[in-house]
Amino acid sequence: MGEAERKKIIIDTDPGIDDAMAIFIALRSPDLEVIGLTTTHGNVYTTLATRNALHLLEIAGRSDIPVAEGSHATIKKVTKLRIASFVHGSDGLGNQNFPPPQGKAIDQSAAEFLVEKANQFPGKVTVVALGTLTNIAMAIELDPGYPQKVGQIVILGGAFSVNGNVNPAAEANIFGDPDAADIVFTSGADILTVGINITHQVILTDADRGKLERSEGKFAQYICKILEFYFSYHRDAYGIKGVYLHDPTTVIAAAYPSLLTYTEGVVRVQTCGITRGLTLFDNTKKRYAEITEWSDKPKVKVAVTVDAPAVVEIVMDRLMNS
Repeated sequence: MGEAERKKIIIDTDPGIDDAMAIFIALRSPDLEVIGLTTTHGNVYTTLATRNALHLLEIAGRSDIPVAEGSHATIKKVTKLRIASFVHGSDGLGNQNFPPPQGKAIDQSAAEFLVEKANQFPGKVTVVALGTLTNIAMAIELDPGYPQKVGQIVILGGAFSVNGNVNPAAEANIFGDPDAADIVFTSGADILTVGINITHQVILTDADRGKLERSEGKFAQYICKILEFYFSYHRDAYGIKGVYLHDPTTVIAAAYPSLLTYTEGVVRVQTCGITRGLTLFDNTKKRYAEITEWSDKPKVKVAVTVDAPAVVEIVMDRLMNS
């Protein structure tokens, strides 16, 4: 594939163990050109997300890729954030206490960087959103034309027809900033969302981990260092001998969309109360009589099936051959 045909992607991320895997997979994918990382809150606070993003690029020998730091609060300026340190470790990377990175984030904010790149390459940039959607909602506020200028936004978010993973109603990325999520889902951008109804089908098993440990791959070796914390969380929380590949599946969906199938409809997000963070899908088959909060909203694509073995195979291949 020529340079011209590689898909330009910006990964909006809160690294996170599975974010680390996703970033490495993206860097090793011949069909993707990573043009930047933007950082957000979720698995860790934004400051630590930035540090981890810089660290991961250094490990990969790709400090040429810019990192733009995102918002430290939600779109509504809430600073009391839900941080998933019990899933990823207090450093976000399995409590390995890696040395601080040499590099620094660029001066632009994440929202400014997202807008600039969409203007520089109109219709050509895919944003892969692996954390809360605050930065993307802020980009839309900064430039109302952003949804038309960005090529596609591939979101890891939502729980469609299944329980959430924060509580029965909500999935973590949406729960982290439901107001931002609702802005993004109703923005009119070309959106593809991959919910935990999909990612819970894609599991890296103990046997897969063994293969990674035996491999010579630089990324495989690094990931094995940080995986134990993630495996033990999954054993405790879900009683499974493996880990869900949320972020890697989403990056792979951006690169190889044919590995998933999709339905189209309107997605709205509940922003308050006991079901705060709930993603509700309207298949738009019924014509309702009244004008409501659902009327004339733009449709998005929601993933409904995944070729899980093919996704795991790509994950393994990218990490081992590095």
